Amino acid sequence: MHKLLRSPLAAGLPCIPALLVAAALTACATAPASDPAAPSPSPVVISPAQTVSVELDQNQRFARWISDFSTTARAAGISDETLRLAFEGVRFIPRVTELDGAQPESVRAVWDYLDSAVSAQRVVRGQDKLLQARLVVDAAAARYGVPAEILAAIWGMESNYGGNTGDIPTIDALATLGFEGRREAWARGQLLAALKILQNGDIPRAQMIGSWAGAMGQTQFLPSNFLAYAVDADGDGRRDIWGSLPDVMASTANFLARSGWQAGQPWGMEVYLPQGFDHAQADAATRQPASAWAALGVRSVNGAPLPALPDSAILLPAGARGPAFMVGPNFRTILRYNNSTSYALAVSLLSQALAGGPAVQAAWPRDLQPLSRSQLLALQTALNTRGFDTGTPDGMMGPATQAGIRRYQRSAGLAADGYPTLELLQSLQ
Repeated sequence: MHKLLRSPLAAGLPCIPALLVAAALTACATAPASDPAAPSPSPVVISPAQTVSVELDQNQRFARWISDFSTTARAAGISDETLRLAFEGVRFIPRVTELDGAQPESVRAVWDYLDSAVSAQRVVRGQDKLLQARLVVDAAAARYGVPAEILAAIWGMESNYGGNTGDIPTIDALATLGFEGRREAWARGQLLAALKILQNGDIPRAQMIGSWAGAMGQTQFLPSNFLAYAVDADGDGRRDIWGSLPDVMASTANFLARSGWQAGQPWGMEVYLPQGFDHAQADAATRQPASAWAALGVRSVNGAPLPALPDSAILLPAGARGPAFMVGPNFRTILRYNNSTSYALAVSLLSQALAGGPAVQAAWPRDLQPLSRSQLLALQTALNTRGFDTGTPDGMMGPATQAGIRRYQRSAGLAADGYPTLELLQSLQ
């Protein structure tokens, strides 16, 4: 490890490797003069000295960002001692910015996602973990009215039941994201929340680790959610979602309870749709009592009466050819934990499996190839050109794109499920 040059603590500057400084100064002293008559070298090679210079400049700019942020943090009540603990050895992590900017071209089909998220191995491991932690999980479930299997499913999804909580220092990750600037306002808010957690004494700086995006602990709370919802359930005076399972379960249950979880209601269930069902009604914005869906011919896959959900919607995660689900308010509460339909469905189905319930009965349309981001961009552009507005094309599936697809499908006499397919793109092109 390099020796570090200590910068003035009062300025809140991070340490800068002394070796980088020396190398940069040496490079400046020995760089050859340019010869206008000489031919341009090809290819251009970046020398080690130039690389060091760039890294040094980045460290200096990062240090200035930390200094400026420290001024803001002091004004928000963060002490100099907390700033020293947080920033004395803070590092810029290039990998964090790479992951933040990465947007893979390929898109994973929902059935592929569920195959791994609700795998037989994860179910068996979860049932074993739930058996071991039954008293702790049941205590949180009883206190907050959230089923134990839902808590265990989120635990399994977020960290494989505590087996993988991340290894990136939260302070470093959020400082990197704030400095990088793409989401600076969000990152600054989360970093300030992380400093408050340190100042409260909930966790030492070295143990505050998590994902590259700043999510922490066994159920991956962002710092702001930690401040709002974390609970000291074991009574040791600290809210420890890294090492205390009582705190993990109570904090997760508290988040769901305060986000609208309705005790005694299921998340939903798999259903069969009647012949001739208007697939345009399978929309998150179309909500009605389960009795109204039953009147339209919607029925449960096991023949039992539909649960008495007062505000439910029909979900077709793979379009008209795939399974159908009736989901209620608690499904939408899971979406507040992670705003991804695939994630919320995985938590719901995993909880069902942990409780000994059935897997999905209807077949997934595995022959369908999900559109890549560039293909979805082309689809959005084609729909807009034909007058079926999807908003500004961005290669991302959202409500506006789904609505545009539905309008086109209706005009073409197709099932208006709003699901993007290669066949649909080809018909538009």
